[in-house]
Amino acid sequence: MVKRRLIIGMSGASGAPLAVELLRQLREKHPEIETHLVITRGGELTLAQETDATLDGLRALAHAWHENDAIGASIASGSFPTMGMVVVPCSMKTVAGVVSGYSDNLLLRAADVCLKERRKLVLVARESPLSTVHLRNLYEASQLGAVILPPMLTFYNHPQSLEDCTQHTVNRILSQFGLDEGGYQWEGMA
Repeated sequence: MVKRRLIIGMSGASGAPLAVELLRQLREKHPEIETHLVITRGGELTLAQETDATLDGLRALAHAWHENDAIGASIASGSFPTMGMVVVPCSMKTVAGVVSGYSDNLLLRAADVCLKERRKLVLVARESPLSTVHLRNLYEASQLGAVILPPMLTFYNHPQSLEDCTQHTVNRILSQFGLDEGGYQWEGMA
């Protein structure tokens, strides 16, 4: 039986709690999914700034972690089968690298592999406001096959806390890979 693997990339945009919660949910509710984590230096800095989580603690939530400069790691090859990749949070620098094919680190190479192998690539893009350059790059990433999933606030689910908002976005990410637990979808008006 082929292992089900998911690559989790974390770059240096605001939104580190989303990556922590995604890895926690995958570990607790989907232990059959082998997670491979790669973090940029900016992602490490953002993790320290926005959460109480440590880098070692985050790595412990993943089944495997890879140094971002380990360009020869398993996730850099199309012959290493995965379900795809999510970059959460995804900086505009990372989006630009994906769009241009500038794979100078492992995170960008793994994303490039997902595109070339036609595997799902989800970019949880973080920036506000968006410049024309950002919008153009996001459009181009979408044209290349990436799913653009910005962590938008929603109110129809009546969030009571920041954790509710985080969980909602994580559920939306998981749904892209058929792993959602439900309970967050719009049910329509009565």
